[in-house]
Amino acid sequence: MTKKVRVRFAPSPTGPLHIGGVRTALFNYLFAKKNGGDFILRIEDTDQNRFVEGAEEYIIEALNWCGIRCDEGPSASAATADQGKYGPYRQSERKDLYRKYAEELVAKGKAYYAFDTSERLDYHRKDHEAKGKTFIYNWHNRLKLDNSLSMSPEDLKKRLDSGDDYVIRFLTPPDEKLHLKDIVRGDIEIDTNILDDKVLFKSDGMPTYHLANIVDDHLMEITHVIRGEEWLPSLALHKELYDAFGWEAPAFAHLPLIMKPVGKGKLSKRDGEKGGFPVFPLSWKESEGYREAGYFPEAVVNFLALLGWNPGTEQEIFSMQELIESFSLERVNKSGARFDPDKTKWYNQQYMHQKEDGTLATSFIQELKNKGIDFISEDYVKKVVGLVKERATFIADFWNLSDYFFIAPKEYNEKAAKKQWKEGTSQIMQDLVNVLEPISDFSSENVETIVKEWISEQELSFGKVMPPLRLVLVGDMKGPHIFDIISMIGKEESVNRIKNAILALG
Repeated sequence: MTKKVRVRFAPSPTGPLHIGGVRTALFNYLFAKKNGGDFILRIEDTDQNRFVEGAEEYIIEALNWCGIRCDEGPSASAATADQGKYGPYRQSERKDLYRKYAEELVAKGKAYYAFDTSERLDYHRKDHEAKGKTFIYNWHNRLKLDNSLSMSPEDLKKRLDSGDDYVIRFLTPPDEKLHLKDIVRGDIEIDTNILDDKVLFKSDGMPTYHLANIVDDHLMEITHVIRGEEWLPSLALHKELYDAFGWEAPAFAHLPLIMKPVGKGKLSKRDGEKGGFPVFPLSWKESEGYREAGYFPEAVVNFLALLGWNPGTEQEIFSMQELIESFSLERVNKSGARFDPDKTKWYNQQYMHQKEDGTLATSFIQELKNKGIDFISEDYVKKVVGLVKERATFIADFWNLSDYFFIAPKEYNEKAAKKQWKEGTSQIMQDLVNVLEPISDFSSENVETIVKEWISEQELSFGKVMPPLRLVLVGDMKGPHIFDIISMIGKEESVNRIKNAILALG
């Protein structure tokens, strides 16, 4: 019987969640849902020295904002919280488990106690550096160091009974060739002679990442470990630990890095600060997030999915369901994916175009209220949004694109005024007022028909009428169809703006 697919996203609460972490969570989520499996959130907080208050809550809120919802996890929002079988989901609440498994490896002869002080290890490192070598704690020197392998059982018992600080190290087997498989990277071969004896259990009574990670993945019945490329060097140790315990290892897939916009090096917070774009899903302290910058969560998910994954088609816009149906680890790239800030804006613009005008209007109304404009009907704002959203990337763009729908221009673009307001323009505008005032049906289509007929009858060029008309109504040479603007602001406002411009521009 094939096992049910179970994957996990296991961040450490040491700060805000980078978008690279969001992408890792997303790929895990897509793979799980594609295969009818479970997506688990596990908080790996064994390193209490690096714990940051509020980071766990940030991680959960960020994933929920992106629509990446866990089936199991520490949050009450998890769809099913099967704490009995697999929980708890914070490693700090599971710490009593890990000592047992570390001691089990010692009993099997797969690990050992090491009493070396940090000062003594530092001495060995510096001594090796002075000789042009690199100190590695493994097969070639472990018997010369202060550990249970270099002492009698009686001496070991005395050391343990005396309460001396110790760690438990993995006993890396020498002279072996490890043949590892990675869904993204393919076959990998590692010589165990170059591996060090990693610490599995620390002197403070907490496990290291390596031990806790393996134990938790096994107990939570994780079938696939999908994680960032930075964990690839740990793959050999993790596979050895599974073998040492006699457990079946999950399948592994290591995702490519998200690279800087210039293509060299991993994308960092500093790149975002320098380039003026977010690298976090939500704001964290002084750093702006994608949510606060005005991005839609669907747009963020869409552009992240295509950073390192190729659907094999020309399609670029995917709903979450379409991503789930299309996703496969086999189409994840090996090489890093260059981050393109302009492309992220393009995605947001595409989702802007797809949004219902009413939905966008609701958000824009709040911005209008912040500017002291609270007497406009929702239907009016909805119509304005429909006219300008094709030119917008963010909801914050709406005001600059449509301010003239709500307030009359107080000044006119100087360059445009010099070009469009010529001798005789004031008289043409006054004559236009006389044309507009008798019109009862002020729909865009009717006003356009009447004005264009008048232009033809007067044998005027459209260039003498339409550009200056836009200038007096808008204050600039921007905006949608001029007769849509006239119809929206109405006859009285249109006439008043023309009259004001005649006085202001002469």
